Amino acid sequence: MKMEMPISFDWSKEEVVDVLALYQAIEAVYSKGIDREELLLKYRRFKEIVPSKSEEKQLFKKFDQQANVSSYKAIQSAIKSEQPIIKLSN
Repeated sequence: MKMEMPISFDWSKEEVVDVLALYQAIEAVYSKGIDREELLLKYRRFKEIVPSKSEEKQLFKKFDQQANVSSYKAIQSAIKSEQPIIKLSN
């Protein structure tokens, strides 16, 4: 099954690449784990591209449904955790 990553056609090519990098990082949280700082760095970049909380929720909802993950839980884990590696199970 081919996933359609939720992106905006208003974004530049670089912004699309950066948002896709966050999606991949979130998937990594649920597969092999990811460095906490790397995930937070990608999320901060995402927030530069998508400052609107409601747009963030819409994008995450679409992504979460396709990838069977919770972007919110992944980000919150990284924010609240002291662990260097963030790994969650579905």
